[in-house]
Amino acid sequence: MAKQNVPSPPNPESQSKGILKWIEIVGNKLPHPFWLFVWITVLIIVFSAVAAFSGLSAVDPGTGEVVTPQNLISGWGLRRFLEEMVSNFAFFAPFGLVLVMLMGVSVAERSGLLTIILRTMAFAVPRKIVLPVIFMIGACGNIGSDAGVVIVPPIAALIFSQMGLHPIAGLIAGYAGATAGFTANFFIAGTDVLLAGISTEVVQQINPDLEVSATANWYFMIVSTFLLGIGGAFVASRFTIPRCIGFATGDETLESYDVAPKLTAIEKKALRYAGLSALLFVAVIVVLLVPENAPLRNQETGGIVPSPFLRGLVPILFFFFAIPGYVYGKITGSIKKPDDMLRFMELGMKDLSGYIVLMLVVAQFINLFSWSRLDTIMAINGAEFLQSTGMTGPLMFTLYMTLVAVINIFIGSGSAKWAIFAPIFIPMLWQLGYSAAFIQLMYRVGDSITNSISPLYVYFPLLIGWVRKYDKNVGIGTILSLLIPYAVVLFIMWVVLLFIWFWLDLPIGVGEGIFIK
Repeated sequence: MAKQNVPSPPNPESQSKGILKWIEIVGNKLPHPFWLFVWITVLIIVFSAVAAFSGLSAVDPGTGEVVTPQNLISGWGLRRFLEEMVSNFAFFAPFGLVLVMLMGVSVAERSGLLTIILRTMAFAVPRKIVLPVIFMIGACGNIGSDAGVVIVPPIAALIFSQMGLHPIAGLIAGYAGATAGFTANFFIAGTDVLLAGISTEVVQQINPDLEVSATANWYFMIVSTFLLGIGGAFVASRFTIPRCIGFATGDETLESYDVAPKLTAIEKKALRYAGLSALLFVAVIVVLLVPENAPLRNQETGGIVPSPFLRGLVPILFFFFAIPGYVYGKITGSIKKPDDMLRFMELGMKDLSGYIVLMLVVAQFINLFSWSRLDTIMAINGAEFLQSTGMTGPLMFTLYMTLVAVINIFIGSGSAKWAIFAPIFIPMLWQLGYSAAFIQLMYRVGDSITNSISPLYVYFPLLIGWVRKYDKNVGIGTILSLLIPYAVVLFIMWVVLLFIWFWLDLPIGVGEGIFIK
């Protein structure tokens, strides 16, 4: 085995140019994310009062309800904040998901199992394929809702490290792939069911016999998964990897191997038994899922999408990582007693201490923004503005997806936005001859593309914490300047793909086309 130590030079001046240089400089002058969210929250509180006194309102197209802003600078706002501040934090959905998921991953990583597996994969698969595969795995990770956003970036960082590339480049690539992948998947996920249900409810007001199925966008999503892999790999190779060369690596030293490191006899044995334990666990899950009326199926419909299996994917993945990790560590000696496994989990939580502190204020911001109803008013007014332009065809498609992308920076929930947009855009574009499935598809493209570059996205603080584990000098501006090329390139590629699909009039899903039949 020949090994080269790759030095970690000091963080040089940014290599970005033009607008990315400006974004990096301005962004890095922003305060710590904790204080950034504090000030944004203060602004939301102030704007809620201004909006309430100005008489701002909007009509919800789905319910006909007049939406008025709630003044948070009031007795009602004060009481609700004090009564719910703790529960906002304790029951913030992404918080528990991140903690549980990364405890399991931490056992597999610190026992040495993940490192050995990913190093072996890095040498078994040609490098030209590794990068696209990372993005495609990130896209498919959304079958478990946000699980992919939590798992894929740190694993991508480990893969990059084993290839002699900077782990920050892996974090950025994995995060971009996982967050952009909500409109790309080889499988039908819970998001498909949720959005299709909203679309069906709206389209049945036009024609009670119509229904938008969960597979309505499936064909386009399958092709989009390959597109995401190709586009993501291009950006990673041309922009991300060169930009990250000069970043520090924390306590780690980048290692570049000329040939694959040889596994010792004990490592081979440990891998074999860890693999058997993983297969046994998967077999148990299959038994609990596949048979008719199995406990992990939907007990009412008998289906898998949605089902307890998908809703419980996070704990399932916890055991999938933790059990083989424990077996591997027990055989190799990295886990000598059961308490060592607890220590690995504690170390994983220690790495997340900064994220936990950030979630205290992020959870308050998300809830206060929702209480103020400014998010709903902003989305409704934006949609009505686009409707008032009277534009049709490709220009309207592009503006529609751009509007959704911009709104997505402020409102993270895809289903909440679609519940607002669907009653406006489905009837509007239906009159022009476009199917509800196609209108939903355009929405999904816009809804996916700005997840990665939104500082308000609930997992963005997690990415900051991961990056600063290696280089504490990397600021928000630098991270955004690394992510923006993915958003721009993938959005252009997605729009081009959509237009090609439109001009060829190809089916976009099972039994669904672009135009009304």
